[in-house]
This record gives sequence, C-alpha cells and structure tokens, in this order.
Amino acid sequence: MTLRNLAALVAGLALVGAVVMMTRGGSPAPAAARTIVVGLSADIATFEPANISSRDNMNIAHHIFASLYTLDADGKHVPNLAREMTVSEDGLAYTYTLRDGLTCHDGEALTAEDVAYSFTRIADPANKFTGNAPGFVFSSIGFRGAEALDPQHVRITIARKNPIAFGLLTEISIHCKDSYEKMSLDQAATSPIGSGPYRLVSWSRGSEIVLEKAGESAAAYDRIVWRIIPEASTRAAELMAGNVDIIANVAPDQIAAINASNVAAVQSITSTRRMFVGFNQAEQFAATPGGRAIRDAKVRRALQYAIDVPTICRQLLQVECQRATGLVNTVNANKALTPYPFEPATAERLLDEAGWPRVGGKMRFAITLQAGRGRYLNDVNVVQAIGQYLRDVGVDVNVELLEWASVFQPLLRTRTAGPLFFMGTGGGLWSPIYDMNDLARVDSGTNYANWSDERWFSRWDDLTAAATPEDTRRIVDEMLQIFYDDGPWLHLYFQPDFYGVSSRVEWKARPDERIYAYDARPKG
Repeated sequence: MTLRNLAALVAGLALVGAVVMMTRGGSPAPAAARTIVVGLSADIATFEPANISSRDNMNIAHHIFASLYTLDADGKHVPNLAREMTVSEDGLAYTYTLRDGLTCHDGEALTAEDVAYSFTRIADPANKFTGNAPGFVFSSIGFRGAEALDPQHVRITIARKNPIAFGLLTEISIHCKDSYEKMSLDQAATSPIGSGPYRLVSWSRGSEIVLEKAGESAAAYDRIVWRIIPEASTRAAELMAGNVDIIANVAPDQIAAINASNVAAVQSITSTRRMFVGFNQAEQFAATPGGRAIRDAKVRRALQYAIDVPTICRQLLQVECQRATGLVNTVNANKALTPYPFEPATAERLLDEAGWPRVGGKMRFAITLQAGRGRYLNDVNVVQAIGQYLRDVGVDVNVELLEWASVFQPLLRTRTAGPLFFMGTGGGLWSPIYDMNDLARVDSGTNYANWSDERWFSRWDDLTAAATPEDTRRIVDEMLQIFYDDGPWLHLYFQPDFYGVSSRVEWKARPDERIYAYDARPKG
C-alpha cells in the first residue's frame, strides 16, 4: 500500500465518521450530574499494578492506587501518601514519612507495613511479575528491600545510587497487605483493593470500567466511567452526542468536526511518547533471514534512511514533525545529532554493503513487522506506511496487526514481539536519564529489543559516579551517540496527542499522556 492509498483510506474514514455523526441526530444528552465519562481507544489488560506496562492501563490504575509521591505535569516532586522524604548520604536509602489517617479501600489503616509489602510483593520472584514496576523501575534502581521502621516510616533501599530514583519511585502503586495476602494473583488482577481516590465497581472487558469515589477526596466527580471505543469516528460521535466527556486519540480527520460542533473542542499537545520500530535481537529470531539481518548494526543503520518520517506525520497524523534522533525527548536530546534523512538510495547502498543484496533484483530478506491495533494515533495506517517504505528498499515485510491488550501486550512483556515491532514508550521532560532508563540493564523488562551493546550498558556506572551536571551531560551525550549510530530502534517521532473535551468539563491535557479524571471539574 502506497502513501497515496493511505491518504485515500484516511479520507474514507473521515466520510464514515461524518455519516455516523449525522445519523445519530438529536441534541446532546447531558451526562449524569456527578459522573464523568472517558472514551479510550484500546482495552486494558489487568488491575495488577506489577503487571501493568502501558500508560492507558496505568491511567485507570492511578485512580485506584496511590503512590508515595507523584510528579506533576512540570516534573515537580509532589507529596502524596507520604508527606516527607529523606535520602541517606550514600544515596542508597529513601525514608518516607506517611501522612496521618490513611486508609485502604478495605477499611483498614494504611501504614508503613502496607507500603513495604507493596514493594516486596513486586520483587518476589514467585509472582513472576513482568510489568513496568519490576521491569523498568526496579531494574533501573537495583531495588534491594523495603522495611517498615514504625507505622508511619518506611525505608526503601537500592543497590546503586541513581540521580532520578526519587522520580522512579513515584511509579510504584501502594496496595493493602491484609487484603492481598488473602487473594490469588488472578483475583488481584480483577478485584483490586487500592489506596487511591477511587475504587473499582465493575469491569466489563472490551466495554467499560466503572469507578466510584472512595472516602474523602477533593475530586469533583463521584463516578468515573471509562468506555472502550475502538473506532475513532464512533468516539468522536459519542463526544458530540454528549455521551462522553473526554476522548483520547482523536483521529486527525475528526478534529474540524469536533471543533465546529459547539459542544466540544480538541486539545492538541506533543506528547513525551517516543514512537519507534524496534529491532528485536532475541536469539529466537536469529534462525530467520530477517531476524539475522537486523542483528547487524549496519543493517539497522541502513533502514533508518528508508523511512520518510516527516511525510508520515504530515499525511497520516496531519502535523508537521521533526524526526527523533533517539530515545530522549527533544528538550534533553544530544544537540549534535541530526535526524536521519529520507534517502532510499542510501538505504539500498548500505544494505548491499552489509551483505544483503537484492536476490534476482527483487527482495533482500523477509521479516515480520508486528503492531498492536488501535492503541496509538492512526497506528494501523502508520504501520502500513512503514511496511511499504521498507518494501521499497527491498525488505519483504509482512505486517501483522494484533489486538492490543490480549495479544500484543503479552508479546511486549515477554520481549518476544517482532522481529520488527511498532510501539511507543512513555517518557518525561524532567530528565534525559528517565527516558534512557528503558535500557538501564540488558535484562530490563522494557528492553523489548533485547539489545546488549556493551558500549551503552557499561556507561551506567559512569552516570552514577558523575560528579557534576556537566559530567552527567557529557556521558549522556556519548551514550545517545551510540544509540543513534547502532541502537535497537528505528527512530520515528514524538506522538502528537489529540483529546476531545466536552464544553461541560474543565480539564487540561498533559504531555506525559496521564489522563487524570480526578483533576477534571464541571464548568459553571
């Protein structure tokens, strides 16, 4: 499929969306007075915090579970369950003082014992958790242990000093020991007992999740309904009909209609989510020609020149974008690096030089490109475009579009997606090291590509030992150069996010994609 065909497909989707909107007719139906409804594009997988690895899933979980501290939209470290944090002189112990009067959703007092239990349960190898908490946070900081010093004080110890450990620890969800010790892992995944402002009322897979306020909270809404609405045109129609208050992943072709509706408007923001095609170098793929080819840094570098990223952004996302140079958000990137240009002739020459010529003037090698369907903005069309660009330089790409929550996410968690896989990983603006921590260790759960370049992984000790901010910046830039030259990602773009917001609701989109409905307020 060519980009011209993809553009025609996008136009067709716009027409379908318009028909859906017109056939609904009538005036907007008001939402229930104390209920806010959020429309999402993809289903969630679990309510087990230690097995959650995607932002959309964690967005809901963050309403059920609280953390010791949080990071606000500007990266400021804000007290939450804890009111104070102190760090030992060697940087290996973090001691938190809890606020008074905390309770779990089961009615029990929330104490330092619950906090310690939440951490140690994640680290327990018997539980075999594979989500963001063990695979990203714990692997980055070298989690050692958690100890309740008394009912209000808990100490978290880590194996190695980490300049951003305080921020990483905000991502650990606190739950309640008495209840979780009585539940099986399967029960915990569907019946969470949390510590946050809302509790789970019901979960209909593929349909909706209903939360209600738990105890005293400053949140304006008593109930939050998260509706799973895979079709972009249907999400837009439901927003304009007044059945939904906020929708994520507004399709670019729906923006004008929403803005002209007089009942809702679109908020657009460049997110911190880094979109890429991963080169999975796992041994299981080495037996195939494509899997073997991408283990060669020369092949990975050649394929960078095959993709016209600005055109993908312009035609399929309807935004102008600058191609990423690596895994760090632009504000913190290595300023000496320039995006790879679209030069298919260069890609072909480098593939020839790498030992993968066209066979009989046709294709060089076959390879599979896997992607989840409906999670990211216009992802199906983007993946098809990438597949076509790679075919144009002689790579026989088979595109596999998979259900996001039940099929593709498990492949990511087990690091078996691919050999090529399309995804986006959340980042931050507050530190380049946060973005880089996806690849803190070879065995990090977020090292989806199974990359093992010693030149990268050996530098983490140097980062830890850096004496000044200038030393840290120099090491970061050296590591980003390695990633740019030989890394495991085919660099794409930072995802533009479009949210549709009802005129009934006051809510502001964040660049880190955190949809916090408890921050929303009714207007008027």
